[in-house]
Amino acid sequence: MANVLLIDENEVARKALRGILARGGHRFAAVGKPDEAWEFVRREVKVDVVFMEFALEDPRGPEFVRRMRADCLLKHLPVVIYATPSNRAAVRAGLELRVQNFLLKPYLEEQVFAEMAKATAQPWRQRHFEEEKSFCVLMGMQPADLHRLLQDLQLSLARAEAELGAAAEGADGPRADACLASLAAAAEAAGAWGPYERVQELQPLAAARDWKGLQAALPGLAVAASLISIHLHPGALPAAFLTEAERQADEEAREKARWFEAVAQERCPVVPAKEAIRRVEALRGCPIVDTAAAMFQMLATGHPSSLIPILERVETDPGLAAQVLIAANHLQRHQEEDATPIDDLKLAVELMGELKLAEMGRALVTFEERKLHAPPFTWTRFWMFQIAVARMARSTAAYLEFHSLESQAYVGGLLHDLGKLLLAHQFPFGWQAMLAYARDRGVSTAAAERVFIGCTARELADRFARTHALPACYRHVMRYLEAPDEAEGDQELVALVALARDLCRRNHLGSDGDQPRDNGRTMVQTRAWEVLAPKVFPGFDLAAFESRMHVVCQELKRELHGWREAPAL
Repeated sequence: MANVLLIDENEVARKALRGILARGGHRFAAVGKPDEAWEFVRREVKVDVVFMEFALEDPRGPEFVRRMRADCLLKHLPVVIYATPSNRAAVRAGLELRVQNFLLKPYLEEQVFAEMAKATAQPWRQRHFEEEKSFCVLMGMQPADLHRLLQDLQLSLARAEAELGAAAEGADGPRADACLASLAAAAEAAGAWGPYERVQELQPLAAARDWKGLQAALPGLAVAASLISIHLHPGALPAAFLTEAERQADEEAREKARWFEAVAQERCPVVPAKEAIRRVEALRGCPIVDTAAAMFQMLATGHPSSLIPILERVETDPGLAAQVLIAANHLQRHQEEDATPIDDLKLAVELMGELKLAEMGRALVTFEERKLHAPPFTWTRFWMFQIAVARMARSTAAYLEFHSLESQAYVGGLLHDLGKLLLAHQFPFGWQAMLAYARDRGVSTAAAERVFIGCTARELADRFARTHALPACYRHVMRYLEAPDEAEGDQELVALVALARDLCRRNHLGSDGDQPRDNGRTMVQTRAWEVLAPKVFPGFDLAAFESRMHVVCQELKRELHGWREAPAL
């Protein structure tokens, strides 16, 4: 497998060569101009061969090859040039530059693969080092000893740029001479002839006290250090040659480590509360899991004959429900400034209508379902919990005869944990780290959230809801679910949702991320019941209520587990 650099501004040429190389298992990177290529090959010495479009009318191409051939470290890097069949003069000029070969457009797979085989038969970087086995025998050392010499040389080269720069700044000739002599001796002892040549190029500049010329040549030491690094670690792959999928995986691995190692490295909070809140407030809409968004988009943009399927979809997803309420209230404010906020999903869908819903569908803020996946916590289990709390809140409102609150109780239950969607969208690996921390330390997810971001998901949801003008009743549910008696308003609604959440937790209906714990409290001892108890009808039978709600929970569990439309893992 070879790492190929293409110098060509033409996107068609890039796609063609990328396709050919992919079929041969080779890796590919592209730049548009020769000067960009020069910086690239000095930065990424893992390049195995350069392909370049060649045109005599552009002097930068020939100059790039001449510059390569004049460089003691890059002089062996294979270059393959190509031009149109009619450009015979370019062919002759190209061959005079000592390139590996000259191809004619369009290049063919067999030709490209032949050049790859030629370039990798004896990798150019090996020509800068003694063959390890024979050199070790000659010098009476073990391979591990040679590797240590090379590692020390690599570190010395990396430090020498600053050392020699300081000597040049101070016109300190003896200091520069001593540094270069030490580098040359170390390179010779390690059989690193490429780095040795680089040092030899610098010695005359120092001897002549050409400080300006010495400073201009110092970056070449970093190229020599990189050459040694690749020689010692031949399997290392520069980021420039990663595929998009690999690059994303590499970035995700670093981001995951940043969060999961934060506690041990004493870097918490990883993100300050102000920054977390700022990012949530800057969102242009409520984050929605990609699979749910796709289902909604198919319905909303498919010219539906009825809005009922769209409403049913909205009523079964917390992100969609929040976004429809945001959009409907925004639309209503444009039509009637002092209108009563819309808190009913059916009214919101009807107000939006087919065209506005389709428009909303095309602009949804989405994130991948897998970002909520932190077994045993999954999107499916979280989704089930939201639906279960919504259904139980409505059933509780009906049983307790809070009939005017039934619709709000359902939507409040659906939206009560919206902060977790905000967290998973903004900090997916942070959310996973918080879950692991809560599980390992035996604390609540809210406590873990405070450790990692200095605030809780509920506080984020409250700020998001205020920014996007969600109805106040649902803001109160999101913010005060743990303490319904402290809610600024809508205490009965908050208490209904809190009681429903407690019932769902006790009956293991899905998961909200917190570990199930038996705190020994009965329903009557909860803060939610303290709010609701004075409001229930005379002669209320609490035991019958608890029994009935547990039955409803079991029925709901069977229904949700068998619901064919439940999101798949």
